[in-house]
Amino acid sequence: MITWIAASFLCLLGPWGPEARALFKELSKRVIESTGDPRPGSYLGQRISLAIQRGNAASILGTVPRCGGFEDV
Repeated sequence: MITWIAASFLCLLGPWGPEARALFKELSKRVIESTGDPRPGSYLGQRISLAIQRGNAASILGTVPRCGGFEDV
C-alpha cells in the first residue's frame, strides 16, 4: 500500500510521463473530434492541472495539525 501511495505522489508531483502525455493527447483529440472546437482540448489540460493542484494542496493540508487560530502560532 505504501509503495502504491508513494508511486502515486511521485507521478503527481513530477512531470507527465510518456504514457500520460499520450493519453492526454488521445483524450484531447477525441474531445476535439466530437465538438469540432479546438478549445476543449486546452480546457481539458487546464482542468486536469487544476485537479492535480487541488489534490496536492489537500494532501499537504491534511498533514498539518489543526490549531485554534493564529494565537497558537
